[in-house]
Amino acid sequence: MIRLGTGAVREIALLAAHCDDLAIGLGGTLLAMANAVPGLRVRALVLSGAGTDRAMEEQDALSAFCPGADLDLRILDIPDGYAPAHWERVKDAVAALRRGSSPEVVFAPHRGDAHQDHRLLAELTPTEFRDHLVLGYEILKWENDTPQPTVFHPLPAGIAERKAELLVKHYPSQRTRDWFDEQSFLALSRLRGVQCRAPHAEAFLLDKATITFGGA
Repeated sequence: MIRLGTGAVREIALLAAHCDDLAIGLGGTLLAMANAVPGLRVRALVLSGAGTDRAMEEQDALSAFCPGADLDLRILDIPDGYAPAHWERVKDAVAALRRGSSPEVVFAPHRGDAHQDHRLLAELTPTEFRDHLVLGYEILKWENDTPQPTVFHPLPAGIAERKAELLVKHYPSQRTRDWFDEQSFLALSRLRGVQCRAPHAEAFLLDKATITFGGA
């Protein structure tokens, strides 16, 4: 397994269609990055949930997943499942996030996600973040659209367990879903860990990147 280190990442941008997508897709990575970089700048956009209890869940959850971070979260009120019908508004929101941030890494849904709202964000993100490293995260859910990831972020068992615990704690509105439990989240992270020889991991898809060997 070839490892590439990024060095210290000081700012990241997060894009999600729904409240809880970010925590499911990269909660362990957020915990690890926030612990490693005090004052990590996190600029986040969520398309739906504004004005509901889901928005309150999301704010509390991301604060817990990004302890000590400089967190700026914007949540819109686009109806779940109808983001493509609000293309212009979504495009404008992604563009505004780009103008208001200077991230070294951008996290967004991946293009093969079965949910149309996720796919729209996956398509629009690189049109605005054109010169950025964009990593597509996977969202555990009922559909059998689990991808074949190409980038793995190894996680200690304690971080994976903390992620699963925080998900169940901070999203009570989702506990009635038959897949929304600690065992499910730990099963996926353990699988990704097996695939990169680590206790646990989160995995991402990468469309394009450049690499410089031998110096700046």
